[in-house]
Amino acid sequence: MVRRLSLVVLSAFAFFSAHAALAAGADFSDVKREIARRHDEAVKRLQDWIALPSIAAENRNYPAGAEFMAQLARDAGFQQAAVLTTDGKPGVFATLDAGAPKTVGLYFMYDVKQFDPSEWTSPPLEARLVDRPNLGRVIVGRGAVNQKGPESAFLAALHAIRGAGRKLPVNLVLVAEGEEEIGSPHIGQLVHRPEVEAALRKCIGVFMPAASQDLDGVVTVSLGAKGVVELELVSSGEKWGRGPAKDVHSSLKAMLDSPAWHLIKALDTLVSDDGNTILIENYPKPRPLSADETSMIAEASKRRSEAQSMKQLGAQHWIDDLPWQQANERLESQPTVNIEGLVGGYTGPGGKTILPHRAVAKIDMRLVPDMKMNEAVAALKAHLAKRGFGDIEINVTGGYDPTSTSSTAQLIQSQIAVLKHAGIDPVLWPRNAGSYPGYVFTNPPLSLASGHFGLGHGSGAHAPDEYYVIDSTNPNVQGLDGAVFSFVEYLYELAK
Repeated sequence: MVRRLSLVVLSAFAFFSAHAALAAGADFSDVKREIARRHDEAVKRLQDWIALPSIAAENRNYPAGAEFMAQLARDAGFQQAAVLTTDGKPGVFATLDAGAPKTVGLYFMYDVKQFDPSEWTSPPLEARLVDRPNLGRVIVGRGAVNQKGPESAFLAALHAIRGAGRKLPVNLVLVAEGEEEIGSPHIGQLVHRPEVEAALRKCIGVFMPAASQDLDGVVTVSLGAKGVVELELVSSGEKWGRGPAKDVHSSLKAMLDSPAWHLIKALDTLVSDDGNTILIENYPKPRPLSADETSMIAEASKRRSEAQSMKQLGAQHWIDDLPWQQANERLESQPTVNIEGLVGGYTGPGGKTILPHRAVAKIDMRLVPDMKMNEAVAALKAHLAKRGFGDIEINVTGGYDPTSTSSTAQLIQSQIAVLKHAGIDPVLWPRNAGSYPGYVFTNPPLSLASGHFGLGHGSGAHAPDEYYVIDSTNPNVQGLDGAVFSFVEYLYELAK
């Protein structure tokens, strides 16, 4: 298909052209032409992927999502791509042997978050191309930026390199899971299978494709991520032995205990009155920020816009009205206990005078370095039991420990080199406040570097109208073709 290049795409390539020779000591004009030629193909690939949402919490599109992921890998040049079973959702293990001296690991997720179509201005599975002010043309859909857009851009880079008649400069080992959005409960069963672990041991590190550009052009290189525990606290009349065993008329509250109030009283013991300080007895202690981490945060706080962050979050104050730098220090250093949702009784229109027999709190707990998931869960159970809430069920659905990688690792230094060659001075950041299961790579027995990389921009992960920029009109942000080329440069930089 012959496609007229937009001025936006030409501008994106011009931006990179001045730096390509510096990045790898080579002329990438052939690859850039191939990226442009395959632009529509890459967009269609992403649209088709968005149209097949694998949602672990809803048991939706399994194993179809894993099979689709495996075929995407084969189409991109992986010689073998196998769907592997676990005690939960299947994963994908793929390898690409380019006969290169170095091997790089890839972590993908093929699952996405749940969605309510009524909350979206564009249907979440149609992946429509929509014009957005100050952004350009974006693709709107569930998984657009988290994580199918960046992952599709990486696959498009492999198609372009091969289409240009080149051999890949590194070998690749890919592990893709279908449970990231429920806390990766079986990622270890994938990574530590003998054949997968053996392949990963050959890698210089593992990275996940990302869309790392903020709207003001700032790019952050994160050196890790917080860990997470996802769980439900369930209060029921049946288990408690008090209150009703089924929903009853609310007038009976005068003579019956309430499982819903029982849950609320239990939740109240977990945190301080303002909800911001964890009070769980014997909870694991976080490691204080190091001098290097504090310095990174100070520098990043000077370069990142507080006003833009507040606008994006719809916030007016930070906790305790902290100044910007101190708020960032708190973000990086503190664990959290967060209520994702409270479910109990009647929640429809109007009132319904019942006394619910059951109430559930959906909780996530973020962990920082030196904290362990198992220790956090054990402390929570002991804390509730000691305070008379031992009847409350604690159903852990997923989670893992925090992860960290040194800034001196080749995986990270290559990212910095590519960004600087593109005229971007990146911000180093101690760890993402969010989580991904990088621990399975950075912890023994693999002890590999792990991180995220990729230009481009998107937003709305886990929210309505999630998007990923395809053709950018913002000079600070690359569109799809620019993002694809950033992965080309990264692979060649890693091969050095």
